[in-house]
Amino acid sequence: MNNDSLRAELDRVLSGRGAHADFDAAVAGFPAKLRGVKPEGAPHSAWQLLEHLRIAQWDMLEFSRDAKHVSPDWPSGYWPKSAEPESAAAWDHSVKSFQRDLKAMRDLVADPKSDLFTPFPHGDGQTLLREALQLADHNAYHVGEMVFLRRQLGAWK
Repeated sequence: MNNDSLRAELDRVLSGRGAHADFDAAVAGFPAKLRGVKPEGAPHSAWQLLEHLRIAQWDMLEFSRDAKHVSPDWPSGYWPKSAEPESAAAWDHSVKSFQRDLKAMRDLVADPKSDLFTPFPHGDGQTLLREALQLADHNAYHVGEMVFLRRQLGAWK
């Protein structure tokens, strides 16, 4: 596989489209009254999942493009304290931020000037390839949780 093929394949997995619902489908039309609800036995609300997705993705993106980036504390810095968003605007802002950062990571990976294989000097062996695959995997996992949560709440088609 050449670099162009690898970049195209990475873009496909980062997009989240393929064998399962993608981020846009998982959040589209999510009823406002259910965004902070945790069904019995569920560890997180939709708001908590959305914010976790946004924060973790932002962290991986910034780590990949900024040697001076400082990650949030784990795990407290990766999860919101409240199960409910402050407002519909907060939900919308989080969705748009996630989409913007996903596009930025896809653009970074697609750029032929971006080295996919050389470890970052500021890490402990991480490469852009690893960060892109980790981001895709992490997003797929939590988007799946979001879809399952919507099913539990009766809000999935």
